[in-house]
Amino acid sequence: MTTDPEFGDTEVGDTAVGETAAGNTAARNTAPPESGSSHTEFGPRPLWDPGAIPAATIIPLRDSPTGLQTLMLRRDTKLRFAGGMWVWPGGRIDPEDFAHGTAERPTEDDLDSAARVAALREADEEAGVTIEPATIRRWSQWTPPPPHESVDHPPRHRFSTAFFVGVAIGDTDAVTIDDGEIRDHRWIGPAEMLELHASGEVTMAPPTFITLEHLAPLRNPAEVLLGAPGARSGPPEVEHFSTVVGATEDGWAALYHGDVAYTGEDMARPGPRHRLWMDELPWRYERSGDPNRSASSASAGGS
Repeated sequence: MTTDPEFGDTEVGDTAVGETAAGNTAARNTAPPESGSSHTEFGPRPLWDPGAIPAATIIPLRDSPTGLQTLMLRRDTKLRFAGGMWVWPGGRIDPEDFAHGTAERPTEDDLDSAARVAALREADEEAGVTIEPATIRRWSQWTPPPPHESVDHPPRHRFSTAFFVGVAIGDTDAVTIDDGEIRDHRWIGPAEMLELHASGEVTMAPPTFITLEHLAPLRNPAEVLLGAPGARSGPPEVEHFSTVVGATEDGWAALYHGDVAYTGEDMARPGPRHRLWMDELPWRYERSGDPNRSASSASAGGS
């Protein structure tokens, strides 16, 4: 059984993001990250939530005459949850992905290393694509709201997911999908994919949307690698998007580190913003005061 870290086990159709990704479920307020964790300008620490299943997602990249492209996969429309959504290859980290073939009390370093192995494996298993190992870079970490406030899924299907980028090699057009869980694929520019989402032609989950926002200004795979955490043009640390969901009279949004309301304050209060509005199309990603990864709602069709 293939597991998608953005959505959960496909047999039961549970979401691992803990967000109403399709935008058709009433939002509910969720608690801020637990007080036991530390907080930095790049999100809560540690990156790996011990209460969630560790998983990895790979964002395959290639250059093209029109610029940067990424490989995206469309889930079958008949799946109970997230049917028809566009995703990247990904899944839970298997015991065999660890250096010693076991996940017994893994450390953060163990999980980081195993996630890289899982990301490369998922690219091959779900799309038949080979990623050049020397190009794989950690891009971000995604954690859903706390289990007691998660939306539409039990805690056992809650995933903490490491996102990676990497450059595809070989015949990148020779993509192989199972034509079961995955029904379609396309190499596409990030900005073009955001435009399709803004027009309602495609659907996706919040982590996919925000990651595409980050990628949209970049012109080729080399710029992406330079913009990865720890690289010359990237943030010094991996960003951890640990989701809090809130609502106002104007709509509902997913909140992330740096937002004035992230730790429970009034969402209407003046102050910095880091939130994704999903009450209607086009979705609006607001982020203030971030020189490393500024968001442009224009790339998603907003104003």
